[in-house]
Amino acid sequence: MFPEYFSEMPTLLQSFWYLAFFASLIFIFQTILTFIGSDASADVDADFNGDFQHIDAPFELFTFRNLINFLLGFGWTGAAFYGKFSETLLVLFAFVVGLIFVAIFFVIIKQILKLQEDNTFDLNNVLGKSGEIYMTIPGHETGSGKVQISIKGSIHELDAMTHEKEKIEAGSIVKVMKIENKIVFVEKI
Repeated sequence: MFPEYFSEMPTLLQSFWYLAFFASLIFIFQTILTFIGSDASADVDADFNGDFQHIDAPFELFTFRNLINFLLGFGWTGAAFYGKFSETLLVLFAFVVGLIFVAIFFVIIKQILKLQEDNTFDLNNVLGKSGEIYMTIPGHETGSGKVQISIKGSIHELDAMTHEKEKIEAGSIVKVMKIENKIVFVEKI
């Protein structure tokens, strides 16, 4: 019964249904692979001879996933609104909805990428920060002690020295003024 009904449809409506089913199956397959942790990006590599080194985007426009997103919006819109508009207007409307699907995907990916955080420790991040002396620092560059500084929610114990004449006792609060050879120079606050 279904094949008879389907074969009686106009060619444009059949095309919309074919695209909608094909794109939906691929989309479901990609989604399942994504959730089970497989690398299902299935992006198609294209060989271009252009210089795109200046583009710094976390995603590419011409990928298999974007094609499926476009066909998903295009196919289902065409199938759902067939007969409501003229065929030319329907194809144009379905095309715009397909582009909107790709744009929605870009927005979602951009929001997900905002969740990324680089927690690698960089000694330059402690400059100007305050911390607590863990091991007493002898005065005026005669030896080093230790300071504990919290950066990005993690406490780091660093070798510390001071330019001050008096030693800085353990428990004192200090501010990092300079960094030389992986040693922080601090002043008492």
